[in-house]
Amino acid sequence: MTLSSVLHDVLQFMATGMTDLSAWQVFAYTMAVTHITIASVTIYLHRHQAHRALELHAIPSHFFRFWLWLTTGQVTKEWAAIHRKHHAKCDTEEDPHSPVTRGIKKVFWEGAELYRAESKNLETMAKYGHGTPTDWIERHLYTKYSWLGVVLLFFINFALFGVIGISVWAVQMMWIPVTAAGIINGIGHYWGYRNYDCADAATNIIPFGILIGGEELHNNHHTYATSAKLSSKWYEFDIGWAYIRGLEMLGLAKVKKLAPAPKFSHGKLEADFDTLQSVIANRYDVMAKYAKSIKSAWKEELEHLKDKAELEKRFLKSSRKLMQREPGKLADAHHEQLSELFQHSKALETMHHMRVELGAIWERSHFTREQLLHKLQDWCVRAEASGIKSLQEFSLRLRSYA
Repeated sequence: MTLSSVLHDVLQFMATGMTDLSAWQVFAYTMAVTHITIASVTIYLHRHQAHRALELHAIPSHFFRFWLWLTTGQVTKEWAAIHRKHHAKCDTEEDPHSPVTRGIKKVFWEGAELYRAESKNLETMAKYGHGTPTDWIERHLYTKYSWLGVVLLFFINFALFGVIGISVWAVQMMWIPVTAAGIINGIGHYWGYRNYDCADAATNIIPFGILIGGEELHNNHHTYATSAKLSSKWYEFDIGWAYIRGLEMLGLAKVKKLAPAPKFSHGKLEADFDTLQSVIANRYDVMAKYAKSIKSAWKEELEHLKDKAELEKRFLKSSRKLMQREPGKLADAHHEQLSELFQHSKALETMHHMRVELGAIWERSHFTREQLLHKLQDWCVRAEASGIKSLQEFSLRLRSYA
């Protein structure tokens, strides 16, 4: 074998690696392996480890742990602890990565750096890192040599694809920092739609949770944090949930927690203790439906409000948005604006105040069940006697919760 032939073989290997795949085949491989990484994060780290929403058999559990070590260098305890703290301190100054307090640019572009900084916080690890793996391989390999996996992956990719394998490796290294740390932690608390008016700023980015494993449905998750299923509406899709159901059918997973699904007993003449219990358990669904009732009331009142010369179009548009917001989140200026609006619409004023009263029912923990039931029944009576069609229809639905 001549030197030139050896050199040719080396150059050929560097160009194509062991596989000699086309550019499209390498692209397909990259999309497949990054999706496995996303699935590992959402199923193992997020739903299984951080929230205990499901149990995993040892086979998928260890596969996910190995895969994350190889493709991300992620330490289970660090991820779970930081995510639990995020929920406990969400959108406050103590939140490790909130765009509300740190700004969207900071979280989107430097989300991975924020994560690494918090992983060095020993108090966070001690307080929120409980229940994560502490076996021999975790202590002696995955945690102790967390960097080794991604180094090994570099050489594997180079051997498989040659020089282009370096680009494949770079994409794998960027995938979680961009999608999870940037998009979910950043955009998922900054822009999107909300099914539920939960206590923080979490949003659903899009209704189809495929690229990021279902994590796109972030508002649903923050509303029902311990649910193994992130989709909520009929038009939403959570591919992570599809994988979990597949594992469950194979006997490799067991779902422990799901968001409550409201049940109804139509034709009820009066709210009872079952109604009260169901309304409290499904309070986010109740308030989401009430928000729709406010929209209906707004449409009914809009023509009347447009006739008021002193009410500008911009004022009406912003007031409509304020009417949809949780009353407890309104600033003083917002209350003043709504007070001005209510001078021209008693129906909207009633809708707003009845919403405040309804929300107070599940916040009054010092009341007895009998007292809470009386308040719920009184609320329904006054709603149905209000003369406001959308409020009356909502009340009829409310007392049918069972």
